[in-house]
Amino acid sequence: MAMKIKYCDDTDKLKWNNYVKSHPQGNFYQLFDWKEIINNSFGHKAYYLSVYVDGSIVGIFPLIYINSLIFGKILSSMPFVNYGGMLFDSDEVKELLIKEAEKLAQSLNVKYIEIRSNNLIDIDLPATAHKVSLNIKLDNDHQQLWDGFTSKHRNNIRRVYKKGVSVQSGSADLLETFYNVLSASWKGLGTPFYRIDYFRDIIEQFDDSIKIFVASVDGEPIATAFNGYFNNTVEGMWAGTLVQARKLQPNYVLYWEMMKDACDTGNKIYNLGRSTVGSSAEDFKKKWNSTPTQLHWYYYLNKIDEIPQLNVNNPKYHLAIEAWRKSPKFLTDFIGPLIAKNIP
Repeated sequence: MAMKIKYCDDTDKLKWNNYVKSHPQGNFYQLFDWKEIINNSFGHKAYYLSVYVDGSIVGIFPLIYINSLIFGKILSSMPFVNYGGMLFDSDEVKELLIKEAEKLAQSLNVKYIEIRSNNLIDIDLPATAHKVSLNIKLDNDHQQLWDGFTSKHRNNIRRVYKKGVSVQSGSADLLETFYNVLSASWKGLGTPFYRIDYFRDIIEQFDDSIKIFVASVDGEPIATAFNGYFNNTVEGMWAGTLVQARKLQPNYVLYWEMMKDACDTGNKIYNLGRSTVGSSAEDFKKKWNSTPTQLHWYYYLNKIDEIPQLNVNNPKYHLAIEAWRKSPKFLTDFIGPLIAKNIP
């Protein structure tokens, strides 16, 4: 059985996506469409490695090359989303993909490769386990889901409804509202945000596989979420609440309305997105009877000796985060996307 490594282009898209959709561990972020989205939105070059046998794909490994003046050269699978990683039909295929990725890292002179996997992979690479994905098993009858919540949780949802919080759903028609709320939310967290074109590209690529939800009070948007739909699984991609509305706790109603919609449209799993272990976000998601799945982030260290700590919990970034929170909006709106596109 002759195995052949191929750097995929658009002619491989159909075979690539069919492989991801049929693989038991395939996920939304491994679809070929992300190659074009990330290139169009950020200008990053993508290397989509595959292994072919007799004209059929038996393994894939999407990699994005980020060349940042601030953070250096990085290969990531996948940046800007919850996870990514490789798929393979055998250990032999896995080893071939890893070796090719290491050769690519050396030729590009990157500091490291980051493999954000939602599955445990048997590879001899250092890894972190500080992130989890919270998943809910859905029922076609959302009442079954409701009945499974604690009485305290149900009362919290009712309480927020009584405060006048309502939710609408859509897609491109709600993009600007979503963007305004989420960009303000991220600024409140001290985090640079992307251009709106990134989200527009995602909607254009995936069309009816994307939904936006907006929670409002008295017609004023206060919280929002952006979800993807793949193989009967809802992927919670981005969500945020305006700082001034957090005491209202609109996410109780926002999340419940999204879960009802997911049940009513026949989805089987709701992935609430990744969270840092022990965080308040993880605590909130657990209230919905979600089950944590460990995420494994593997690193091939090419030009550095230790796993990088490129995250908001790193003390070296605390002053920058606080300064970003206090900076005028016109400045963060202008500079933010230039920084965000280089933070995987």
